[in-house]
Amino acid sequence: MVSLINTVHTGHEDMIHNAILDYYGLHLATCSSDGSVKIFDIRNGNQTIVADLKGHQGPVWQVAWAHPKFGNILASCSYDRKVIVWKESGANEWAKIYEYGNHDSSVNSVAFAPAEYGLILACGSSDGCISILTCNSTMFDVWDCKKIPNAHTIGCNAVSWCPSTVPEPAFNQRSSTARGPAVKRLVSGGCDNCVKIWHEDNDRWVEEHRLEAHSDWVRDVAWAPSIGLPRSQIASASQDRHVIIWNSSDLSTWTSTILHTFDDVVWSVSWSMTGNILAVAGGDNKLSLWKENNENQWICINEDASSSSGQQLEQRTL
Repeated sequence: MVSLINTVHTGHEDMIHNAILDYYGLHLATCSSDGSVKIFDIRNGNQTIVADLKGHQGPVWQVAWAHPKFGNILASCSYDRKVIVWKESGANEWAKIYEYGNHDSSVNSVAFAPAEYGLILACGSSDGCISILTCNSTMFDVWDCKKIPNAHTIGCNAVSWCPSTVPEPAFNQRSSTARGPAVKRLVSGGCDNCVKIWHEDNDRWVEEHRLEAHSDWVRDVAWAPSIGLPRSQIASASQDRHVIIWNSSDLSTWTSTILHTFDDVVWSVSWSMTGNILAVAGGDNKLSLWKENNENQWICINEDASSSSGQQLEQRTL
């Protein structure tokens, strides 16, 4: 059973679209239709606002923390077509270190790559494109951009990275050196009802798989963390009221399982850090937690009707 630990009163003046804990669970970042991004210190059950970041001129849809090896860095994306990367420059002092404005429509999703790849940010936009932004400077002032054009017809709603180490069978003792360098992969979901997997091929990103099982817009995708099992797992959420779990043992073929048919549109899915619990939030004003049992059946282990419709979640502490 999962219980409520704390409630954070954000002070946002409009709907909150995303709330995400940092790597250590010490800071909470929120973003809202009021155009602001706020950061709270939530240690010891207390809540103290440490930053109120104003740089967007429209609703801010999503925020994402980078790995702490790069310092305290946060990315935000907005309806104003911009992506902003923020960094803590001193004790509770935050500043904009990079702004990307090369999308033609709302930027709906941002996600940092696994730290092993460096400081890399994927951005999905309503213009149908996905941008891959790579920081090439220790001063965080030089960024390179690669774009996946026409990734999703009408628009891209969500992006999520594959873990840097792909699970292998337990008895396969081949070293990472023997396997060669890891291939960067990410998954995206869009308004074409598709889930797509992309991989980096030299200087460009190419479509590896197109997963088709949803009958309406895919609102969110989440690639599960690697916990040593010989499989990769992706969750996708859609306006068709379904959450689908995609499984692959070798990344060459994928099978789909409908986790559940919900009462309303499903807005967000997020894995626990151990990858064995999935949190689901939807338009029915409910947050539910799901776990796979020994018979490969997904069961609901908790349900909370207090979450707000339309908000996205990031469950990092289960």
